[in-house]
Amino acid sequence: MTQKLASFLVGLFGGLSGSLFGKYLVVFILSMIPILELRGGLIAASLLDLPMWQSFLICFIGNIIPIPFILWLINPIFRKMRNWKYLGKVVKWCENKANSKKEQIENLKYLGLFLFVGIPLPGTGAWTGCLIAALLNMDKKKSLIAAFLGVILAGIIMLIFSYGVLGRIF
Repeated sequence: MTQKLASFLVGLFGGLSGSLFGKYLVVFILSMIPILELRGGLIAASLLDLPMWQSFLICFIGNIIPIPFILWLINPIFRKMRNWKYLGKVVKWCENKANSKKEQIENLKYLGLFLFVGIPLPGTGAWTGCLIAALLNMDKKKSLIAAFLGVILAGIIMLIFSYGVLGRIF
């Protein structure tokens, strides 16, 4: 699903992808979007024939930018949004999504957060992991480090698949 969505969005941003800067901008933006994150960014970078290590760095930066905002600001933002009719429904949906996955992090704490962010499975990633950490009132600095390390792990795993590193080794 991530690959199809990344391919669609690369096509949508087709005008930007005419220049090298535009291609990196597309990859950076995709890496900031929930659901896609670094995984989608690396797939897009591969589709755009961008160099592997520069793409990893751009995707990593794009994926980690939202993390501190989620950890430090999501609870106060959610408190304010609950007072609005439609925004309250969005908050409820986000909280339900986070609560359905929180046991994966709750038992192992920061190791769980690291693995949740780092193992690229559907429904996991930095956005959801940090939302869960914030809702569980986990230490923000430790959560930040666990999420950053998780993004690195996810990046390494996605490099192997999106750039065919396994195919080059064997």
